[in-house]
Amino acid sequence: MLSAVFPLVRPVLQALDAETAHNLTLGALARLPLRRPPVDDPRLCVTVMSRRFPNPVGLAAGFDKGARAPDALLGLGFGFVEVGGVVPRAQPGNPRPRVFRLPEDGAVINRFGLNSEGLAVVRARLEARRGRPGIVGVNIGANKEAADRIADYVACTRGLAGLVDFVTVNVSSPNTPGLRDLQGEAFLDDLLARVVAARDESGAGTAILLKIAPDIGLDGLDAITATARRRGVDALVVSNTTVARPASLAAAAKGETGGLSGRPLFSPSTRLLAETFLRVGAALPLIGVGGVDSAEAAWTKIRAGASLVQLYSALVYAGPGLVEEIKAGLVRRMEAEGIRSLADVVGRDAEELARSA
Repeated sequence: MLSAVFPLVRPVLQALDAETAHNLTLGALARLPLRRPPVDDPRLCVTVMSRRFPNPVGLAAGFDKGARAPDALLGLGFGFVEVGGVVPRAQPGNPRPRVFRLPEDGAVINRFGLNSEGLAVVRARLEARRGRPGIVGVNIGANKEAADRIADYVACTRGLAGLVDFVTVNVSSPNTPGLRDLQGEAFLDDLLARVVAARDESGAGTAILLKIAPDIGLDGLDAITATARRRGVDALVVSNTTVARPASLAAAAKGETGGLSGRPLFSPSTRLLAETFLRVGAALPLIGVGGVDSAEAAWTKIRAGASLVQLYSALVYAGPGLVEEIKAGLVRRMEAEGIRSLADVVGRDAEELARSA
């Protein structure tokens, strides 16, 4: 139903500023009656992190920061939904305007600054959906003014472990000053050790994921992957938005500060994904994010090493029908190549894509 309505409401949404349009969309989703997700082709099933994902197409963090509508979003056909980012104490984020469409580029720039209703509000909403089906994770961060940022991650882990399937440790947002410094080896080692310990103390089976930036060098990637494996992280999310500005950008908003997402992020994030796979192989599942706007883009992420993929920015332009289009396209590609399991594709072209994506 939503897919059919989107072409009609799209002109209205596009006429509004991006944040207002997003808030109206999320509010509408939160009010919808809950419905069962569509039944997926069993060939799309992916089993990683001791969980069975009905399909590999997930919703990236940032769309539903406050966990207002995870079940409605699962009803759109996503195989999993990541809510957040969440920080311990409510904070407004950066002043508006703070999100900008780049339609000519199929891209978005945001500088939200981890606006969040806070841990208590999000915890209550996730507690209220306890026992419902569907894989839901949460992205966590630190308050802008936190004296001990690692303690903020620990607080969020303690508060949310057991209510979600996975917690994503976000050290890669470009919109919180100093946050990416936590990707340094010493900081990251301490951070992951304390977060994993907090999860273990909770007794929950919640997986711990680490989300990294696309702008790191290969030496930095070596250190991050080694630290993640040593500290028992369950998966890596590759990658967050970029502070780079490709020369190809054509939209008027291309000079806005913030993180760039969407189509221009596809190549650099896919190269980093492939490089990550070459370092971790089958030892650590990867989630590929950045510029996923078609079945071909999702297929390329899987070839580069992703067991799962996530999207967000493409929904701004294509609408919710994109999810089913990608899944159908993946099945067609599997049929054309005689492949029965996506696991057979994961990382098969990583070496090539590390050089040429």
